[in-house]
Amino acid sequence: MKRLPVHLLLRGAAIVALLAPAFGAQAPSVAAEPQDEQYAPVCSRGSLLCPDVNDSAQLFGKYVGHDEPSALFYSDVPGSGNNNHYEIRLPKEPPVRPNDAGTGGTFNFQLHPALWFGMALCDTESSPTPGRAACPADSDANIFDSSNASARDYIGNHPGSAFMELQFYPPGWVPWPASQIINGGSSCDAHQWCAAMAIFSLQRDETRADPSGNRLMNNADCQARSGVESFNFAFLTKSGVPGGPPSPLFQTTAGTFTPHRGSTLFMNAGDTVRVRLADTPDGLQAILEDLTTNQSGSMTASPGNGFQQIIFDPAAKTCTSRPYAFHPMYATSSEHTRVPWAAHSYNIAFSDEIGHFEYCPNVVSNNNSGELGTFVCASTTTASDPAGVDADDNPDSNCAPAILSTLIRIGGCTGTDVDFDSTAYKTDWPGSLPDFNAQKRVVPQAVRFSSPLFNGKQEYSRVAFEADLAAIEGGQGCSTVSGAGCTNPPAGAQFYPIYSTVPSLSTDYAPDEHHVVCAWQFGGPFIPGTQNSFGGTSTAEYGSLVPLTYARPTGPVTRFNDYRQVLSTNPCPKLASQGPSF
Repeated sequence: MKRLPVHLLLRGAAIVALLAPAFGAQAPSVAAEPQDEQYAPVCSRGSLLCPDVNDSAQLFGKYVGHDEPSALFYSDVPGSGNNNHYEIRLPKEPPVRPNDAGTGGTFNFQLHPALWFGMALCDTESSPTPGRAACPADSDANIFDSSNASARDYIGNHPGSAFMELQFYPPGWVPWPASQIINGGSSCDAHQWCAAMAIFSLQRDETRADPSGNRLMNNADCQARSGVESFNFAFLTKSGVPGGPPSPLFQTTAGTFTPHRGSTLFMNAGDTVRVRLADTPDGLQAILEDLTTNQSGSMTASPGNGFQQIIFDPAAKTCTSRPYAFHPMYATSSEHTRVPWAAHSYNIAFSDEIGHFEYCPNVVSNNNSGELGTFVCASTTTASDPAGVDADDNPDSNCAPAILSTLIRIGGCTGTDVDFDSTAYKTDWPGSLPDFNAQKRVVPQAVRFSSPLFNGKQEYSRVAFEADLAAIEGGQGCSTVSGAGCTNPPAGAQFYPIYSTVPSLSTDYAPDEHHVVCAWQFGGPFIPGTQNSFGGTSTAEYGSLVPLTYARPTGPVTRFNDYRQVLSTNPCPKLASQGPSF
């Protein structure tokens, strides 16, 4: 298996070959290229796949991450941290298509290259104490969040942890496996959605130092081959069998990172999908049931499916891994159940990942090779980016020309928008303007999802809203050490999306056939049928900065990465009192 170095990326010919079904007879005639390459690490380049670490500037030498406004679900009842199910309605696109000038419609891939449901998992070889602490599955014995270094439950004694994101990818732009190259914007199809299980680990010991006084990292071979932040990855398939090796050391282009007709589960815009997450003896299992088409797909994070943990051995010359069953870490879900190396504070959560697309009508290859991964933005338009090309348009050459799109022929760049001037921070969201009837022709439907249930039909008792804006605002003078200089909404943003509630997953706002009597939606406060917009602004909804404790070799530190507001109730229970158990 041939491994690519960091800057050697998939050629345009290979991408065009993958696009042939979308282009039909007009597909350019090109020679096929091998599809068995293994990609170099992507988390260090800001991939949309990867959760934010709590100190990315120190780890990677620059801010690496993305904007993840989230809804968190809390309950002190055992089971709430390790099994749940939701319903989600995948949003449809508007009738007006986007154009290169930025004056047309806005599609889902421009607002959010991924939506996901999350859960904290055990990984005994991951941060904060890789290889040094047991992690009993499904147990609150894993709660270690004290800031007292002498306490038994000091956060520096926390077992190794991972975070699972069940990610949904919108259609219409550059296809997988491009996400491994340009760090975002990848679609599975011109018209249909797909989903993948991604499990992230961090190969760093938070409490031990190397000879230079820095936190102890895994060996150089592991860092080169899988990255410090590594991940297992598998699309959900109809058979439950991965299309390629999920393991960080054995992922391949054509297998792991390419969805395949006939095996990968594809879903239509507008479909209602039931999401089930539950532990099994073999590992966490995700099941998607498309209630509109009666199709289903699944994935289990099991050794039999090729899931592995990378062994933390700083002195080793060669990186190694072992088969591993990833199980949920906690029994419950609360402010005390978190992944202690991540910027966010959550366990059970939904997130809409935003801020990864900026228009660029003039994408050029910086070395004339035409390889994806060499494209940069040469110029922008007044409507799309009036300030012109700036640093976040061209990070690591994360742009793609219109010709590579599966459907919407526009160029764009997918680096993290650190100055908050992209379409995700404009009034291009559903309900972001009072005149929704005028807006609905050019904005997509809002994504809608139910509050989760656990243990059959138990509701979560509390909800929180959280946004990791402070971690992104460093370039605007925000200090995550003190919290000084941070603003919500961020400077440069014309608009910042929020969560609101509506009586149904359906479009007629009536209780639907799935017995969902309240649903969450994401966008602006003016979506018709909205019941509660929690103040109607990001300032009101996401609340104030929250201090989080992290372990260091010299002792605990406090960081302000997130805005968070915790509600005392669950304002959007999923079911009517007579609702059935699923």
